[in-house]
Amino acid sequence: MVRCYLSHDQVVGFRHQWPRGLLDAEDVRAAPASTPMVGSDAPAHQRLRDHVEREWVPRMISILSIDRDSLPVIWDADFLHGPKTPSGEDTYVLCEINVSAVWPFPPMAADTVAAAAVARTRAFRRGRDPVNG
Repeated sequence: MVRCYLSHDQVVGFRHQWPRGLLDAEDVRAAPASTPMVGSDAPAHQRLRDHVEREWVPRMISILSIDRDSLPVIWDADFLHGPKTPSGEDTYVLCEINVSAVWPFPPMAADTVAAAAVARTRAFRRGRDPVNG
């Protein structure tokens, strides 16, 4: 499973994980719980990043009739590996979305997340609640 961390509609990092509940009993001891978090520029995850930023999140925004600034300043979406394409590339299937208590998140995303939180706070103080209008 690949956890994709986002700030609003921007991918800010990734983490490859092995959900223990999906492993055979003999594989549980052998598989690491997770790997180190990596930034949004990690070469192994560029296909997923492109899909999330250009297709998946814009479609979600459209379907839910929300704007970009209504998305959380930090959230994540978990993707399971789908079948390979005919050319051998990975595909992904959405597993779940987490929007509360997203901690830890990639340390390299801290500046982006902090800037988004400050912008949201300033907008709220100016009387423009980006979430509730």
